[in-house]
Amino acid sequence: MKKAVVIIIAAAVVLIAIIIGIKRKGTGAGEIRIAVIPKSTASAFWEIVREGAMAAGAEEKVKILWNGPEVETDRERQKQIVEDFLVQKVSGIVLAPNDRNALVPSVENIFSKNIPCVIIDSGIETDKYVSFLATDNYKGGVIAAKRLGEILGGKGKVILVEWIPNSASTMDRAKGFSDTLTSEFKEMEIVDKKYPNPPTVEQALSICEDMLQKNPGIDGLFACNRDTAIGAMRALQKQQLSGKIKMVGFDSDPSLINGLNDGTIDSLVVQNPYKMGYEGVKTVMAKIRGNDIPRKIDTGVALIKKEDLEKPETKALLNLK
Repeated sequence: MKKAVVIIIAAAVVLIAIIIGIKRKGTGAGEIRIAVIPKSTASAFWEIVREGAMAAGAEEKVKILWNGPEVETDRERQKQIVEDFLVQKVSGIVLAPNDRNALVPSVENIFSKNIPCVIIDSGIETDKYVSFLATDNYKGGVIAAKRLGEILGGKGKVILVEWIPNSASTMDRAKGFSDTLTSEFKEMEIVDKKYPNPPTVEQALSICEDMLQKNPGIDGLFACNRDTAIGAMRALQKQQLSGKIKMVGFDSDPSLINGLNDGTIDSLVVQNPYKMGYEGVKTVMAKIRGNDIPRKIDTGVALIKKEDLEKPETKALLNLK
């Protein structure tokens, strides 16, 4: 009997030690710390992601550590930030990889250290992560193509303003757009497409102006993210083509909402960056607790037109007052 009691007590001590170890993993002092690494820190889109992550951190009573490169093309800086957080022994990582190939070793290194990693916004060419939370970006491109096909009557010349090579999210949008025009709108043609290098609003403006000048008679335009949409909108305004060339953009921004209101932009395909940050942290915490996690979580995508701006659901999605 005494031997059985001793065994039970010993088992209880081991169980308590395991629980304490889980709670203290990556903290050294009982505090759970979740690193959130965006593609860049110099963008309104990623600031909304940060707000979502911080809100989830407050609810979970965990510390959120936020850091990312200043520009989305700085792959080496993003890899270094991952390494820095691993040295700090964080409890989990939420990562938006700015290159689907270059960040593979970093993600696999996180996995090898048994640190839960949730991928948000853009995919990556490895399966060594907990879950992938993102917009269905291919679907977003399909929505943009169908809207442009609708307002152009299924005919016309179109230009495509792309983003960064190997950025999975924007590549998927461009592919969804191109595939849909090819399969459903036989009399519509993409006559030119370019991406800004470096990836800035100013360069997006420049390449859009260049495509407009080299391709007279353009009927429609699709810009596949916030910065390209702002650049394209400004190009149309500068050349007094607002409303004459039908524009569909991707993402939301106060200036793009103004563009919707004044008619420069026909419609915007929008995602939910707040949800990406919020659910990213929540998913890491669920994994730390040992819960089953869906392999992929769709954070949603919607088409917004001018007449939608007064709808309560649109105001909530775009954080409009």
